[in-house]
Amino acid sequence: MQGFKFDFAGKRLVLLPSGALWWPDKSLLCVSDLHLGKSERIVRRLGDMLPPYETRDTLGRLEEDLRHTNTAIVVCLGDSFDDLRAAQNLPEAEMLWITRLMAGRRWVWIEGNHDPGPVEFGGTHLAELHEPPLYFRHIARDGASGEISGHYHPKARLHLRSGSVSRPCMLFDADRVILPAYGTYTGGLRSDDTTLSRLMRNEAIAVLTGTPPRPIPMPR
Repeated sequence: MQGFKFDFAGKRLVLLPSGALWWPDKSLLCVSDLHLGKSERIVRRLGDMLPPYETRDTLGRLEEDLRHTNTAIVVCLGDSFDDLRAAQNLPEAEMLWITRLMAGRRWVWIEGNHDPGPVEFGGTHLAELHEPPLYFRHIARDGASGEISGHYHPKARLHLRSGSVSRPCMLFDADRVILPAYGTYTGGLRSDDTTLSRLMRNEAIAVLTGTPPRPIPMPR
């Protein structure tokens, strides 16, 4: 499987081209910020119409990652749904799709700022997960170590001879990993934003999603 392999807190992890994080020794797949139901929420709140296909696209990519890794544990790192009502308003076919993906696996929903309470799906609902030596939470904390989080939807720009391209990216240093948003209809925060620059060490690396993932020094 193509991916960017790196060592973090003494464990070998792999960033997949999709932006999912794979921990082979635990058979654990971590995805962040799915924002399922985003188009429905935008229509409900703003009246703007968007093609309602993002949930199917996101679930399709997730299904592929689960199939390729034969994952036993799935950690959804918060903001899995664009809000709680978006979770409740998913079409029945998409609810059944999620249920099918969850079947036979340990599934952990980490609370995010968009979905702070339990949703009407199975699995385990936690504020954060400690799977030693790693901590999985939605938003990075100052002074944390061994932390994997999401929330900021980081992206970075890669400069090529043919031009430059901006992609979602994972940021990592000796203390923390910040995952890209996995959802189809999600924006991004540039890695040179002061919020991300403050959180990450000077030697931090940005790994752009895609095939293959591309590591570069974190743009600041």
